[in-house]
Formats: sequence, structure tokens, C-alpha cells
Amino acid sequence: MTLPAPHGGLRVAVAGAGGRMGRMLVEAVLAADDLVLAGALDVAGSAAVGHDAAAFAGQTSGVTVTSDLDAGLRQAQVLIDFTRPEGTMTHLEACARLGVCAVVGTTGFDPEQKARIGALAQRVGVVLAPNMSVGVNVVFKLVEHAARALSRGYDIEIIEAHHRHKVDAPSGTALRMGEVAARALGRELADCAVMARQGVTGERDPSTIGFASVRGGDIVGEHTVLFAGTGERIEITHRSTSRQGYAQGSLQAARFVATRASGLYGMEDVLGL
Repeated sequence: MTLPAPHGGLRVAVAGAGGRMGRMLVEAVLAADDLVLAGALDVAGSAAVGHDAAAFAGQTSGVTVTSDLDAGLRQAQVLIDFTRPEGTMTHLEACARLGVCAVVGTTGFDPEQKARIGALAQRVGVVLAPNMSVGVNVVFKLVEHAARALSRGYDIEIIEAHHRHKVDAPSGTALRMGEVAARALGRELADCAVMARQGVTGERDPSTIGFASVRGGDIVGEHTVLFAGTGERIEITHRSTSRQGYAQGSLQAARFVATRASGLYGMEDVLGL
């Protein structure tokens, strides 16, 4: 089922509007000709609550940041959410109740939460992706092709780096890269992932996929998938120097999901990959 095109621009709400990513999303929505900022949410106690959503940029949006979900979503057609798993689940329950589609860039969901998202997506359209960057999603496809072509004689290691404030590791993007590589090799990541090494580990099992995480400073996000063979190495790397790429990809996802009455989608669907 295709929903009618919105009148006057697609009405978008932003969760976590007082945070780093939330602020960038607010700016991106305000700058887009075909989008309208229709709501801004943040947790009770946030310094942003009660203030104009664009006040941090010295602008006036006419939208006040609120911790009241119904008030923040009432005028919206799509919610963009880059918060924490517990908060996102609460937001998605409200979206399903109110008929608001969602774009979710939150990472760190457990299997039960992922299953619940799938159930909620039967009621409203949801785009769920560990990384909204167009470039990263192209990298996923490159990793898939490389894993198939280098299936023998190459060890796979995934190295990711993020800022000191990131709370989960490995990153959702790194895990998705591992899932893509494992699937291309006919494996399940849960059965072959090695998340840490310490002490006398013995020789490397060639069927495993290793992960390493770096946390420090203000690193926006860096991911490398290393295929290490005998006499050569192939590295597929993506480096983010700004969250702008995530924001623009999120807007593409919002435009996509607004035309879907229900269903769970990924960025590969949004980008036609």
C-alpha cells in the first residue's frame, strides 16, 4: 500500500533532539526544501526540553523540544531516532499506536528487542539500519563481494574506532559488516565471531571473524574490514569526518518509509542495493 504524498512537505520528528546527532538532524530537516520539522523529543531533565529545537544554532524553528511522546509525535509522519535501545523501543511503541513511521539508527538492540521491532513494523513502516550513511551501505556490498571472492586463504578482521562517548562495542556497523561477510561465506556470525583476544590464544582459527574496537577523542566513526592472505592484504575502509552523512542518509530513509504503510526495511531497500 502506498500512502498519499504529504501536503506542504513531509512532517518529521526528531528523537534525542538535544544530542549531537539530534541537533544535526534538526538542522538537516530545517535545511531541506521538502521536509518540515514537526516534533522534537528528548528525555525529561534534558537541558533542551522546553526550548526551541533550533535554539542551539541561534535559529527559531517554532517547535519546542518535549519529553511528552504524544505531543512530540502528534503532527509527525516520520520519526527519526538515534538514541538508546530502551528509549527507541518506547518511541516505536508510540509510533505504532499513533500511525507514525520510523527511521531507526540506534544500535545495541538485543534479539528480543529486534523481534519486537519486527512485530511493530507490521503496523507502521520502519527503516532499521546500524548506519544510515550512503557510503557505508555501499561498503556493505563491497564486503559481500570480497568475502565471496576471497573465501579461501584469507582471514577476516574488522577494526572500528569511535569517540569516547559511544557506549556499545563493537559498533552496530562493525557487526553488520561481520554479518554480511559471514553470510557470504555461508556462516552465522554468532558461531564464528571473536570479540576479544588476550593472553595465550593459540593459532588463529581461519573460520573466525575477529573484531577490535577503539574508543577515544571525537572520532566520528572509522571501519576497516581486513582480508589478510599470504603475501597480501585487502582493506575496505570507510571513514566519517562528520555526522552529516548519517543525517542525509536518514532523510533519504524518511522519504522512503513515508510511502510505506508497514514493513521492516534496511538502507539497502532505501538505496536500491
